[in-house]
Amino acid sequence: MDNSGSSTTPGSHLGAPLVELEGVNKHFGDLHVLQEIELTVRRGEVLVVIGPSGSGKSTLCRAINRLETIDEGEIRIDGEPLPAEGRDLARLRADVGMVFQAFNLFAHKTVLDNVTLGPRKVRKLSKSDAETEALELLDRVGVKNQAAKFPAQLSGGQQQRVAIARSLAMHPKVMLFDEPTSALDPEMINEVLDSMVRLAQEGMTMIVVTHEMGFARKAADRVVFMADGQIVEQDTPEEFFTNPKSDRAKDFLSKILAH
Repeated sequence: MDNSGSSTTPGSHLGAPLVELEGVNKHFGDLHVLQEIELTVRRGEVLVVIGPSGSGKSTLCRAINRLETIDEGEIRIDGEPLPAEGRDLARLRADVGMVFQAFNLFAHKTVLDNVTLGPRKVRKLSKSDAETEALELLDRVGVKNQAAKFPAQLSGGQQQRVAIARSLAMHPKVMLFDEPTSALDPEMINEVLDSMVRLAQEGMTMIVVTHEMGFARKAADRVVFMADGQIVEQDTPEEFFTNPKSDRAKDFLSKILAH
């Protein structure tokens, strides 16, 4: 990764803009949770979003695939504005994979069925093609041997890796991760983060909201620091963690890194 420049000079491995937010505002009642957000994520970039609770990180993540509507501004995926609803929105959601805190797996379906459901319904793959691809993806995240089990028979870390495989099965252009390890026991966090690091190394475009600073240092091309609904600062991990510019970021890091 190129750590030599600032956020305005992305690494040479990064492609054209894939996710673009311009003048994005969002209110929950009187609360202005996203304030004039300007952000561009390039193809192949791993963007890690950090900041205190209530800073707007998850809302930002959810707005990118329109799980949250926005009040003003525009969000574009691969040059196309986010559709409001209907078939176009469903097609866009197939391009934008999302992994949440909760695993959201279907409890009554096996791991294999959970991963093949989307490709069969949306991408119209045959059962055998979907299963072949699903097994490859489950192998990539290290849970192929769990394919015949039901979610309740898996650990939290295994369920989250199945959720990652399920998103990958749709061949998304970008993967959104909203606090993917926050519901996990400490010993399971690394197995999920390791899978995400491998994805980053394979060139997947990723936007990751997380409290895992080790992951940010290791895998991010760029760190975005949010507070009070605004992007306060953004830079390479090296620069951000060793030389934060804003008092807000310095204060946040002093609390986080002291433990």
